[in-house]
Amino acid sequence: MRLLMLGGTGFVGSAVVAEGVRRGWTVTMFNRGLHGPTPPGVHRLRGDRTGPGGLAELAGGAWDVVVDTWDGAPRAVRDAATLLSSAGHYAYVSSGSVYAPPVLPGVGEESWGGGGGGGGAPPPPPPDYARCKAGGELAATGVFGDRALLVRAGLILGPGEDIGRLPWWLRRVARGGDVLAPGPADLPVQYVDVRDLAAFTLDRAAEGVGGAFNVISRPGHTTMGGLLAEVVAATGADARLRWTDPEVILAAGIEPWNDLPIWIPPDHEYRWLQQRGVEKAYAAGLTCRPVAETVGDTWRWLEQVGTVPPRAGRPVRATIGLNPARESALLATQHP
Repeated sequence: MRLLMLGGTGFVGSAVVAEGVRRGWTVTMFNRGLHGPTPPGVHRLRGDRTGPGGLAELAGGAWDVVVDTWDGAPRAVRDAATLLSSAGHYAYVSSGSVYAPPVLPGVGEESWGGGGGGGGAPPPPPPDYARCKAGGELAATGVFGDRALLVRAGLILGPGEDIGRLPWWLRRVARGGDVLAPGPADLPVQYVDVRDLAAFTLDRAAEGVGGAFNVISRPGHTTMGGLLAEVVAATGADARLRWTDPEVILAAGIEPWNDLPIWIPPDHEYRWLQQRGVEKAYAAGLTCRPVAETVGDTWRWLEQVGTVPPRAGRPVRATIGLNPARESALLATQHP
């Protein structure tokens, strides 16, 4: 198989490239050449897809599978898909953000709502992330039709994570001591390992499968308790998880997802993000590895690289995770 990865230096793109190489496919990356080295066995084409003539290096190429993770203005997906329309299959890595609010738990692929924008034509720049992904879906399917695979990811974890959610928990637990653990401990967590996401994408694209899929584990693939227990085990730290009720944490002004990554408490307006319907993806062949493997491999990778890498082509993000002083203050009142 001949794989073209548009991008390929970010979190998901790198995993797709690595999976393609592992399979023995002929792998080509197309990007500006500004971020990261070219992996062994991979051919690199350079160009800026947003600039005039920026896709010139792709002209005349022949590929069986194209994978695109673009999250900017949808015209870039439209332009690339149009130029590459002779390719066998176009896989666009989208997001659950395309579901228009309010979103109910268990939302399935049929509930697409245009990223809150009503499902109309791709919006003019500068659109927000949800509308970008919705517009990207429209652009990909507008050119490739049923040869377009829409991979609606959710929370993505695993080695190479360039946002820092699981790495923050690993570093925090590695420091040891009392750790604010957001309850309840049996709260289901839904996510996908980036390597499982990559494998599903290439499997389905190679088979010629089109349409949209919620590519994320079943709700409750693990729990907050199960996840943090694996974090403690992987780091080998002398850490004590101090489970604290959600109401107490929220009353202290601590934000789910940002201050305490991954955690979305019960009855929160975004709780549906970890309660999406995945029957279609599992029926199509999605498999998700155990949480212990994801956590352990991420810790080993983090120890090797030392710090979370910057997101390729993106501004430096605000700090992920809870300020130690705020954590200590709450722990002092709840677990003296």
